[in-house]
Amino acid sequence: MKEKIIESSIRLFERKGFKETSIQDIVESLGVTKGTFYYYFSSKEELLMDIHLSYIDGLIARQEVILEDTSAPAAAKIQGVISLLIHDIQSQGQSAKVFFREMKALSDEKLSQIIPKRDLFRFNIEQVVKEGIAKGEFRPELDPVIVTFGILGMANWTYQWFHPGGRLGEEEVSGIFIDMILTGIAS
Repeated sequence: MKEKIIESSIRLFERKGFKETSIQDIVESLGVTKGTFYYYFSSKEELLMDIHLSYIDGLIARQEVILEDTSAPAAAKIQGVISLLIHDIQSQGQSAKVFFREMKALSDEKLSQIIPKRDLFRFNIEQVVKEGIAKGEFRPELDPVIVTFGILGMANWTYQWFHPGGRLGEEEVSGIFIDMILTGIAS
């Protein structure tokens, strides 16, 4: 039942927004009572926090698999991370929207648990960019912080417009992003 509450809430939060979705909306969507909701969650914010932690912890775990291959070139790791982000948005689009859009609904106490995880994901990418610069794979004049924010900005924003089954699939979109980042768009 906990998973059903989470799944239904993600759909409602994505469609209506966190603030506009009531606990009553959630329980009505499942045909259960508020008591059932409160058995699993003490508040709507706790539920949102559960959704956020699940999303970011999953991303970090999958990112670590990509980065643990010490023999892989930095470019391959960047490719892997970009593909991971686009795949995640394709496969978990509603959760991604809730994560990116509803973070502002979390209290400072809850954010203090999410922000370090979000920062870890970013710092991991930044470290790969630095590694690529040090090994001569990437241009030495690049600013690793800005490159990292550019990668994240490009990939994370796809939750706004990417639709599975659209004109281009996740692999094509990932490929275009990877090409833009690793080779640029100038002819």
